[in-house]
Amino acid sequence: MPQSKEAYIQQCLTKYKNPVTTKGDVMNALRHYRGLQGKLDNFVFNDGTHQELLCLHGTIPVQYKGSTYNIPVCVWLMQQHPIVAPLCFVKPTQDMQIRVSQHVDYNGKVFLPYLSDWSQSSSDLLGLIQVLVIIFSEKPPVFAKPRNAHPHAAYSGQSGYQGSESPAYPYPTQPAMPYPVQPPARPAYPMPGGYPPYPGAANTPYPPYPTPAQPVFDGGATIGEEHIRASLLSAVQDKVRRRVRELASQAQAELEVLSGTERDLQQGKTKLEGVLRQLDQEQTVLDERLGILREKNAEMDAALARMEGEDQMDIDEAVITTAPLYKQLLQTFAEENATQDAIYHLGESLGHGVIELDVFLKQVRMLSRRQFMLRATMQKCRQRAGLAG
Repeated sequence: MPQSKEAYIQQCLTKYKNPVTTKGDVMNALRHYRGLQGKLDNFVFNDGTHQELLCLHGTIPVQYKGSTYNIPVCVWLMQQHPIVAPLCFVKPTQDMQIRVSQHVDYNGKVFLPYLSDWSQSSSDLLGLIQVLVIIFSEKPPVFAKPRNAHPHAAYSGQSGYQGSESPAYPYPTQPAMPYPVQPPARPAYPMPGGYPPYPGAANTPYPPYPTPAQPVFDGGATIGEEHIRASLLSAVQDKVRRRVRELASQAQAELEVLSGTERDLQQGKTKLEGVLRQLDQEQTVLDERLGILREKNAEMDAALARMEGEDQMDIDEAVITTAPLYKQLLQTFAEENATQDAIYHLGESLGHGVIELDVFLKQVRMLSRRQFMLRATMQKCRQRAGLAG
């Protein structure tokens, strides 16, 4: 069972970086231009390296002086397509001769602003072929050789080819062969009427051509000024739309940044207001505690003034509890600390050899029991008095 065109194209794109996008681009171009076919072929670069690339070869219909001519071309798609622009060549048959111009060099390679300004988002194969049709309709890239011309005759010192000045008529499609790639810089060609300069001559810029937004040709359709005008108008509209979308996207991004900044400022304002309220509350508490401190300080000053005129008093009598429970707690605490000191001094005496070990153990055991009872009593007193444990 013969393989379908779409399946064959998909098989040819196995080594491509973006096979799905490339396949859609190729199939769209082949649907509009039936004279083109796709095949996988070996391409030779300037440095001698080889690479298998997909090539769209065949003819495209061009209207010139009221007649339709089929111009043989081949378009090589790089493996990074559509990120990298394709390479376009005019592929003349044995009965055709290339006419060098500002868009086509001696090897048949095509130079266009559409290729040099290739963009992944706004450029495709269909638009490229439509631009080729428009350019070639203004100045055909090939001419028919005179029958008595030598096979290797090419160019004289005058402008253009000195053979037939009529475009080549349709010829059978020949197998596409890879052409050497020119340097990436745009070559410069003189205006019609002058001989092309050699490499290294000063470059002459050529006018850019907009990309038609809709197909200009479908099969052998006739192109006229209305079609070109509509294509140019559509291209300008597309460019304006893209520019408007870019400006709108830029404005939207700036608006989002400003909105984020506003949210951050509002959050910062809320945090600052909360901090200020907390500071006001703390200031109020500090003022209250400062007033209490001043009152206590005044009471202490008054107590000291009263005590200056009195006789020296006993320290033990100075501490008077307000309730029997507190008195018991105070006495228990003092006794427990005294017990702790006694155990310490017993250890010191044992270390210096003042007492024997059995005496030390007996006294420590007795004091430890006493200390345990005192601590238990203090714990109960604290619980009764509602004090912290």
